[in-house]
Amino acid sequence: MTIEQKIKMALSYSGISQAELARRIGTTPSNLNQKVKRNTITKEEMERIATALGGMWRAEFVFEDGTVI
Repeated sequence: MTIEQKIKMALSYSGISQAELARRIGTTPSNLNQKVKRNTITKEEMERIATALGGMWRAEFVFEDGTVI
């Protein structure tokens, strides 16, 4: 699943628009849209997005045996 897909799913779950998310994280809707489309969102931006949506961002490797790195 791409970052764009994850953000869209999180927006849907949270019930807010991408434009509202942009305002909450202090950027313009156009800038956020470009970053999402180009997949140039940093880890720090993903953390801000998650916080703005009322969640948390965790990027991790998960293996079939349950190991998480």
